Amino acid sequence: MIKIYNTQTKQKEEFHSIEDRKVKMYVCGPTVYDLLHVGNFRGAIFFNLVRNWFEYRGYEVTYVYNYTDIDDKIIKRANEESIKTEDVAEKYIAEFEKDFQNLGLKPHSHNPRATHHIDGMVEMIEKLIENEKAYVTEGGEVFYSVESFSEYGKLSHKNLDELQSGARVEVTANKKNPLDFVLWKPSKPNEPKWPSPWGEGRPGWHIECSVMSSKILGDTIDIHGGGIDLIFPHHENEIAQSEGSSGKSFVKYWMHNNFINFGDEKMSKSLGNTVTGRAFIEKYHPEIFKFMILMAHYRSQSDFSVNQVNNAVAGLARIYSSLVLASEALAASDVQRGEIPKKFVTLLQGAKKATEQALDDDFNTPEVFARVFETIRAFNSRFRPGQKVTPEIKAMAGGFRDFMKFVGEQMSLMREEPKSFLVSLDSMLLDHKGLKREDIDQLVEQRVQARLEKNFEESDRLRDELTAMGIEIHDTPEGTVWEVQK
Repeated sequence: MIKIYNTQTKQKEEFHSIEDRKVKMYVCGPTVYDLLHVGNFRGAIFFNLVRNWFEYRGYEVTYVYNYTDIDDKIIKRANEESIKTEDVAEKYIAEFEKDFQNLGLKPHSHNPRATHHIDGMVEMIEKLIENEKAYVTEGGEVFYSVESFSEYGKLSHKNLDELQSGARVEVTANKKNPLDFVLWKPSKPNEPKWPSPWGEGRPGWHIECSVMSSKILGDTIDIHGGGIDLIFPHHENEIAQSEGSSGKSFVKYWMHNNFINFGDEKMSKSLGNTVTGRAFIEKYHPEIFKFMILMAHYRSQSDFSVNQVNNAVAGLARIYSSLVLASEALAASDVQRGEIPKKFVTLLQGAKKATEQALDDDFNTPEVFARVFETIRAFNSRFRPGQKVTPEIKAMAGGFRDFMKFVGEQMSLMREEPKSFLVSLDSMLLDHKGLKREDIDQLVEQRVQARLEKNFEESDRLRDELTAMGIEIHDTPEGTVWEVQK
């Protein structure tokens, strides 16, 4: 049974879908006026896991991830570049989809755009006016009346008095209540506009998600996700709009991912004041980005300090080093695959069961990685570089690889070619240690020569020097190989 922490109830709840074995999920996507910040990708990466896990558990998932393609920021960018707002939106949707593809995430079921649903927004606003949940001003603005919705604040857990005193809201003399939010507003000169019963204008921000969700998924959906910064006012307002219009419950389970924290100034200096996902991916790698996001539980802050990046590189290097070993064992064509030792079978079965339990328990990814590294330690204790491949070792390598593939499929990780990616990770670790690959190669070659000359004292001295530098040496039948200590 999958359990989800529901923001609205502030507790974990057993998941029961509205329709048998089907999940209707809506996650707020980007406002497309620029490249996305690193933090904007946390939801994209995490909810990809959520979708994958539900599908693994046998659910049919319809996953809607929208694009906000009309907004003040988009209009501002269009004016700055003297181009149309739709050209700005098209450009940055394409840029986002390029980054999304580079991350290797599964495409969503639907990517609706706000401007493609203006008619639906007008219809919902008309319904809200009819239901006495909204009102029209003399200037052609339409506001939602929060006092008309008795449950307003049930997601953010604040009452109206608290919200009125603490919320930052747009002040206008036309509002009946400072918290009333705009559903439709007249366009200013040279701004995009659409016809409506209240005059030409454009929709407010919040109405778009209510409309796109109901249009594609229906009035009531299973899961609505997004960042914690959207709880108020965006998601609170979505509830008011959707339930004020349909009279039905809008969302069963609200899920919100936390922020990304940059723990030091080095990261900002190296990537610029605004750390975009594109910049991070280009400087490091999509695999490192996803690994760092998923290493932290989605409801806790994720630390993207330089030290944490280095820790992530080291962690991935441990994973890929073991995958290289497994691949080499399985490639031994002169060895038949035998039976996996019972003790290792028990370990693999326990690791898979623990992983399933962790993901069922509100997507506890840190626990998953604990099981991953536990399994790596067990595999590495039985098979080291240079060790002869036996039928038993080959069988263990196959079982280990299958477990890692299972984890990787859920998290969209561990898909790189192991040997070449490990080289790039080791290069990053060397850079962090202030070492150069050519210098290590030279010391290793000197040690090989010393061994050939039977100068074992010099050979041992060079090994000690390399070990002190954080380099592990493995003498194999094919020659001496080295790797950075993980």
